[in-house]
Amino acid sequence: MTNRKQEIGKKGESVAVRYLKKQGYKIIEQNFRSKAGEIDIIAREKKTLVFVEVKTRSSRTFGSPKWAVTPKKQRAISMAALYYLKMTSQIDANARFDVVSILAQGKENQIELVRNAFDLAYP
Repeated sequence: MTNRKQEIGKKGESVAVRYLKKQGYKIIEQNFRSKAGEIDIIAREKKTLVFVEVKTRSSRTFGSPKWAVTPKKQRAISMAALYYLKMTSQIDANARFDVVSILAQGKENQIELVRNAFDLAYP
């Protein structure tokens, strides 16, 4: 059984996938998991491989969802991305990190796409 927070996150990822497709992204994989960490969405925009973190909140009580992608989270995503690149023999690929911030209030979603949200972060 999933809790409310997990349900909001899962719905947010579905909203993000639809939004990214409308923006011209080609979705390659969702919920990539490895020992190194997790990546919500791996996509391609033109010739660039994009690792996307999705953050969804139901209120602004704790600020914009995008601020939840902390330096610690950035390091975990970076490590998972490096693992993915090595595993798929794309270590020299042009890649970046984007964040999709979703404020889900009722039936309306406020979506913000932050391209190049952060650089590769090492531990």
